[in-house]
Amino acid sequence: MAEVLDFKCPQCGGQLEFDAKTQNLKCPYCDSVFSPEYLRHQDAGLAGGTPDTAQPQQQDPEWGVVSEPWESELNVYICNSCGGEIISDENTISTACPYCGNPVVLAGRVSGVLKPDYVIPFKLDKKDAKAKMKRFVESKKFAPSLFKSENKLKEIKGIYVPYWLFDSEVEASINFVGTHVRHWSDSDYNYTETSFFDVYRAGSMRFENVPVDGSTKMPDDLMESLEPFDFKEALDFQTAYLSGYLADKYDVPVESCMPRADERTGDSAESALRSTVNNYATLTTKTRKIQRKEGRSKYALYPVWILNTMYQGKKYTFAMNGQTGKFIGNLPISKKKVAALFSAVAAASGAVVFGLGCLIGMF
Repeated sequence: MAEVLDFKCPQCGGQLEFDAKTQNLKCPYCDSVFSPEYLRHQDAGLAGGTPDTAQPQQQDPEWGVVSEPWESELNVYICNSCGGEIISDENTISTACPYCGNPVVLAGRVSGVLKPDYVIPFKLDKKDAKAKMKRFVESKKFAPSLFKSENKLKEIKGIYVPYWLFDSEVEASINFVGTHVRHWSDSDYNYTETSFFDVYRAGSMRFENVPVDGSTKMPDDLMESLEPFDFKEALDFQTAYLSGYLADKYDVPVESCMPRADERTGDSAESALRSTVNNYATLTTKTRKIQRKEGRSKYALYPVWILNTMYQGKKYTFAMNGQTGKFIGNLPISKKKVAALFSAVAAASGAVVFGLGCLIGMF
């Protein structure tokens, strides 16, 4: 399917874009507002549509989900508004025409087995992301002053990132080693006695919506740092939520994400069992066995703001959770400010030593 979806204002024909503040689509020309539900007819046929790939489907027997391979190539689409060519890579779902700026959704990338199950719409807009970055930078004491005053935001974009969400039921059993430590003294020696204990815990647990980033474009550590996303606010997927934002489909199949999901559920299960053990000085894991009894996966799009800035010829990337506002990023460090801190600490230490010397000299 090579169909290009766009969202025209029924009143003036302008391009509608999803507004994070009102959770509706808004026309920037006549200020008309429409609910995503009003435009649901745009998605007719997506569930049974033919995805943009000529390769066969693959059924994953363990999680009961169909994953879809694809060819790595650039594709050309025609803008419905100006007739210009829209060139995209094989993973692009939502983009904008480079000529007229018309936001479009490439229907073949969300058709059939490629159709996401859920989407968490953006709750925070571009202004929120800029303000959050400003506060984040200003709060860092060792960031260079010039970076705070002169850093220029080179790029800001709202992106829907593809996630695989895993539900699973696990049987967990953990063997811990706990210690009790006792101290006492007599007139000659100080004594320490350490006793070791085997501690065993086991239980059944169910996990829901454990997220694993399904895009190779987004570093996994970056995306996990932006968690948690609140799945309670997830909605059934509609293309209208994508209008005005970028979006990619997954390029990491579900079977490749399963080991990370198992690792995360295993760590959570161990943490839950560990929390039931008390009154030990230390507690270390000796062995653990995590067995998944059943599993199910879903495909969802989660909102993320990416902000890029330049400082002294180097690019710095920041990210904000488009639902909760959680903000992360790495900043340059001012060597002068760090040196000044050490100098101040050294001077204070010298003053204390000098003061003690004066006191000693008085006696």
